Amino acid sequence: MSVLVVTKDNFSDILKSEKTVLLDFYADWCGPCKMMAPIVDEIAEENPQYLVGKINVDNEPELAQEFGVMSIPTLVVIKEGKVVNQSLGARPKDVILAMLWQ
Repeated sequence: MSVLVVTKDNFSDILKSEKTVLLDFYADWCGPCKMMAPIVDEIAEENPQYLVGKINVDNEPELAQEFGVMSIPTLVVIKEGKVVNQSLGARPKDVILAMLWQ
């Protein structure tokens, strides 16, 4: 499954997902975010059991504020509509996958 572009318009649908959700808060100008992009894409492609979405903080400041995103990249894991894990900064693939399993 490919990565979804998450906006305030489709965010409520994301929260209703029965799948575990991984959200990647990023910006196009952010170097560490660019390093994370292929890892997040790979996780989405290899793990169809998860819903993976990217939120551009410049385009969706309301969503970034709702999640208290103060620095990027920020990864958020949501299960049954609730945040269950959160991580700041670039992370290796195995650490991100471990966040999803918890």
